[in-house]
Amino acid sequence: MLGKSPSQITPQTDLFRPLLSSFIDFDNSLVRLAAKLDWKSLESSFESFYSKTGTPSKPVRLMAGLLMLKQMFNYSDETLVEVWKQNPYYQYFTGELYFKWELPCDPSDLVHFRNRIGQQGVETILAMSVSLFAAEVAKATIVNVDTTVQEKNITFPTDTKLAIKIINKCRAIAADASLGLRQSYTRTVKENLIKCRFAHHPKRQKEGRKAMKKIKGIAGRLVRELERNLEGEHKATYATHIELFKKVLAQKRNDTDKIYSLHEPEVACIAKGKAHKQYEFGSKIGFATLPGSNLIVGVAHFKGNPHDSKTLEDTLISARKTTQKELKAAVVDRGYKGMTKVGETNIIIPNPKKDSKLSPGEKTLKRKLCRGRAAIEPLISHLKHDHRMMKNFLKGVKGDIINAIMAAAAFNLKKYLKTMLFLWKIFIQSNKFTYLLNLNLSC
Repeated sequence: MLGKSPSQITPQTDLFRPLLSSFIDFDNSLVRLAAKLDWKSLESSFESFYSKTGTPSKPVRLMAGLLMLKQMFNYSDETLVEVWKQNPYYQYFTGELYFKWELPCDPSDLVHFRNRIGQQGVETILAMSVSLFAAEVAKATIVNVDTTVQEKNITFPTDTKLAIKIINKCRAIAADASLGLRQSYTRTVKENLIKCRFAHHPKRQKEGRKAMKKIKGIAGRLVRELERNLEGEHKATYATHIELFKKVLAQKRNDTDKIYSLHEPEVACIAKGKAHKQYEFGSKIGFATLPGSNLIVGVAHFKGNPHDSKTLEDTLISARKTTQKELKAAVVDRGYKGMTKVGETNIIIPNPKKDSKLSPGEKTLKRKLCRGRAAIEPLISHLKHDHRMMKNFLKGVKGDIINAIMAAAAFNLKKYLKTMLFLWKIFIQSNKFTYLLNLNLSC
């Protein structure tokens, strides 16, 4: 059942609880942003995610506001609820009337809320953040498009690491099923791991390779033993785990669709041609932004490692859905080679051979658009460093999608905060100048 926000109640003075409105600064950018957002529309769109019976839930404004603050200021779930307890502006932003000294919710409630609203819910939040810039969106006919890798929170995968994890998981499964293993291999694994540490030394390579092979053999032995001895309910419970272990141990160096993590099997190995980082392990994300304002209007997630040209259509569909208008052109880099048109949208891509045939005016316009597209590169860097896209800690493909879209929404909201702060400074300075001018004239 959907809970009501405290902001819907008429505030009254309370001897033991201070009203937030009695001591906060209403010129604060977060307070002004809270007034601009259409919370009622958000609550009505999220109403379908809740049942009509049962205990009232946490208010939508509280939970959605916490998600926005988390991505805007780069907090983990645990840190966010602690900071919220200390910050009256965060409390006001999420719809509270009185200052509170307790946590707004358990950190795990944010996990449940993200799972409840899913991709549809976070897309609604992104659309709400774009609606703050209605004037820019109304004039927009062109978008800049690019892709990046959202890395998953996994260690660099090696066959030995995966084999060790399989061995540990096999022991845990055996303990849960009260199954006595024929041999635990605790001492043997430890000895071989020490030998693996020096496998790159020229004189100990052979010994290191032999130790790696033995660890992998032990993992296979334990998996086969579990497969033979598990029965009944435990066999059905751990069937998917056993199949995953077998696939990891059977995969070869040149296989496609390899598994790089046991807890995140959907992770793909993506090479983007970076000198400092040859391979990244995560998922590919496409972004569409408006030239000039750099507002993010489209986000698309892709499983595996598709070529950039294969991602363009989904990214443009997302941009059309958010802006509610047809786009005339999309500016891309040479990674999208071969694309000329997607639906009604023309694709502008640098091509020196073909550009030589254009008129001087057309050539100048295209050069200007292609140079302007480069602004999306630092924007992606901001998304990664400031809005939790550097490492994605949310689980599964669903977590990849939610984290990317919320990062884009947070970027737009933070941009609006900075815009309001800039305009407020200009307003103060102009008023100060007018006051001094009037003072001098009166003197």
